[in-house]
Amino acid sequence: MGLKWNDSREIAIRLCEARPGIDPMTVRFTDLRLWVLGLADFEDDPGRSGEKILEAIQMAWAEEFEG
Repeated sequence: MGLKWNDSREIAIRLCEARPGIDPMTVRFTDLRLWVLGLADFEDDPGRSGEKILEAIQMAWAEEFEG
């Protein structure tokens, strides 16, 4: 089963692995959205993303990045 927009923690882990060393707090939402859509097992509707969802992913990624 593929990733959906609401899988923010798992998406954050995948982004941390795919883009090591990138501080997620410096990433624009437009880039973040493209990077999520580019994950190999992402299978949700691209139109369902929004600022709230992207912010949740960014915050989860920041926690992974700092941890």
